Amino acid sequence: MMRRTLIAAVIVVTCGWSSAHAADAAFTQFIASLWPEAQAAGVSRAAFEEQTRGLDPDYKLPDLILPGRPATGAPSQAEFVQVPADYIKEASIARLAGEGQRLLQKYSAALAKIEKSSGVPATVMLAIWGRETDYGRYKLPYDLVRVLATQAYVGRRKDTYRNEFILALKILSEGVVTRKDLTSSWAGATGLTQFLPSEYYKHGVDFDGDGRIDIWHSVPDALASAAQQLVNKGWQSGVRWAYEVQAPAKVDCTMGVPEVTKPIGQWLRDGFVPVRGQKLSAAEQAEPASLLQPEGIYGPSFLATKNYFVIKEYNFSDLYVLFVGHLSDRMTSPLPFATPWSASKQLRTRDVEAMQRGLTRVGLYKDKVDGKAGMQTRAALGAYQKSAGLKVDCWPSEEVLRSIQAAR
Repeated sequence: MMRRTLIAAVIVVTCGWSSAHAADAAFTQFIASLWPEAQAAGVSRAAFEEQTRGLDPDYKLPDLILPGRPATGAPSQAEFVQVPADYIKEASIARLAGEGQRLLQKYSAALAKIEKSSGVPATVMLAIWGRETDYGRYKLPYDLVRVLATQAYVGRRKDTYRNEFILALKILSEGVVTRKDLTSSWAGATGLTQFLPSEYYKHGVDFDGDGRIDIWHSVPDALASAAQQLVNKGWQSGVRWAYEVQAPAKVDCTMGVPEVTKPIGQWLRDGFVPVRGQKLSAAEQAEPASLLQPEGIYGPSFLATKNYFVIKEYNFSDLYVLFVGHLSDRMTSPLPFATPWSASKQLRTRDVEAMQRGLTRVGLYKDKVDGKAGMQTRAALGAYQKSAGLKVDCWPSEEVLRSIQAAR
């Protein structure tokens, strides 16, 4: 009996090893098949061989499609699952703003030159750096080449990552950074201000003039590259990212979508009031803006300009933009938001997905079902609340989820 058990165990171990070996062999073959594309992109044969020799996939990464395993999506990013009060913590903002003020002085010459050429305020560049890697103190934990190779092989966005993998090899082939220093997030963002390799080539700037675009070690290069990315996405010089306002008592929160824009002056005539008695110039009042209420009718309200949505291209989250914008402001002003965040609760991702599916079913929501309660979801939710005779607050709660599910 014991002998049969041992034989069975050996068979299981051998079969398991063979399966893993076969999978790795297929991965190795897949990587080898990418050489023509790498060559066409300018990667040297020597660099390709060096960087792919012994490369193995990391099947512990999220957002992979693996045969025989349950489907998993991307991990829940804090920007999409936390309520504003938890994400935009006063202690974090104050600490980063203090460090930002020190860095404003340390890099004053470079920042002034970048700001003059790009129109992006120095404080915005620093706020992005602070949010992305804590001014370089946060060490990205993954090997970029391995991450991109794995995602290109079994990820949910294979074609995207295939190109990113080739470009990462190109970066190494050019000798800009060593493999040891080419670390990343699980999703393949790298450098002090977290760029994908394609973003590096689209927006990278050799600001310090040493002949290399080094967003890993050169702070001026990283900040100039972050500014250039914003410029390339439409940054408008001299325009604030947003204005905090006091909304009128009977505000229609369903207007809070990017498609509804008015000159700021019109919003003011409609009853929105800049906080703390702030006076806006004629040029500011002429700027188009959208209503942003991150907690529905609860918490602060904002009039979001074009530049708000440009920052959102960096990370598609309202909370990310609010963090970066507010941190930028706090480097020159000690004032927190005039209206405090409410004690709202956030639904779980799968509950928000269920809500989005229900809103889609009744024709009120036409965006992605992604479990993220952004501007479009909140507006559609408010429209549903109107039609169902519920309190219109544009905030995803258990009560309104139950109502949507009961309306089937």
